[in-house]
Amino acid sequence: MSLSLPVDPPSARSLTGVVAESIRSLSGSSAWFAPARSAIVVLVDGLGRGNLTARAGHARFLAGALTKRDAARTTFPSTTATALSSLLTGEDAGRHGIVGYRLRVPGTDRTPDQLGGYESDGLDPLTWQRSVPLLERHVATGARAFAVSRARYATTGFTIALQRGATFVAAESIAERLAVAAALAAAHDGAVVYVYAPELDTVGHAAGWESDRWLHALEELDRDVAAFAASLAPDVGAVVTADHGMVDVPAHRHVLLAEGDGLLDGVRHVAGEPRMLHLYADEGAADGVASRWRESESGRSWVLSRAEAVAAGLFGPVVDAEVLPRIGDVLVAARAPIAYYDDRLTDKRAQRMIGQHGSLTDQERIVPLVRLGAYATPR
Repeated sequence: MSLSLPVDPPSARSLTGVVAESIRSLSGSSAWFAPARSAIVVLVDGLGRGNLTARAGHARFLAGALTKRDAARTTFPSTTATALSSLLTGEDAGRHGIVGYRLRVPGTDRTPDQLGGYESDGLDPLTWQRSVPLLERHVATGARAFAVSRARYATTGFTIALQRGATFVAAESIAERLAVAAALAAAHDGAVVYVYAPELDTVGHAAGWESDRWLHALEELDRDVAAFAASLAPDVGAVVTADHGMVDVPAHRHVLLAEGDGLLDGVRHVAGEPRMLHLYADEGAADGVASRWRESESGRSWVLSRAEAVAAGLFGPVVDAEVLPRIGDVLVAARAPIAYYDDRLTDKRAQRMIGQHGSLTDQERIVPLVRLGAYATPR
């Protein structure tokens, strides 16, 4: 089977470089952004460029500020845990180790999710995520860094894993977070301010990005970003980006893996997420699992062995030896608007999600880079 994977153009900008380039802009050395006195990175969870442009009439400020060049490709998988880990460390998944949403801890039968697994499964935020966060490195130079988010995230393991070193500032609404960020950037020369906005993603998962609820959330976001842009000091650079886009998958497009399904033969664990499975095989069964999935699913999904995924560079040019066994023996990334669920699980709440992401399609992987303030000058 030919993999026929999407190929990123050599000039494609990567979400992995956004915070790193913002830091470089403070010394005038960024290849992406104009020089700035301080920098703000706003991460809107779930706002793909395709989602934004398709609903441009409901986001006139954001769409109007977006040029053809203002795009980046997010990580593979196109999921929050992996994308934010790359954004905030400047490293690919093959180095930082967060190679998906739900992963097997090597040598165990545990498959914790990579957002809440620090609390539920005892993952160590100082070692499980393997790279030094960029905000911690920036603070080590004597500069200031801030993370502005909801109070509930202040002490989570995921926050410690990726935002340690930064001063955490709690603000509940998007408008409040953006106002706080603008004030911090204006008050502290050389500061980097990271702002996280999960609201759009939450609505998208529950109702779908094509829903009226999502449009209303987008309109509110657009209003808040417009006010934020108007408040920026002229020498403060800001960029609005996202971790992934979204595909709506209604229930009739679900692929349910039930007891006795031949696709589960030889599979010890089904992990990952509905549009990008990590399949962990029984000892010696990986080749058979790959063969069965390719025969059944290659018409609507990319099916790769671990070795093929690594060779294709999907987790970056280098996959460290410690990270390698975290990757499934077989990966299944949906091309069609489908989602795979292990229907043997008693908890069916995940099957109620409409908006999905994780795979390699442009809808999921291309995200906006909206440049504001000092960054509005093209580079």
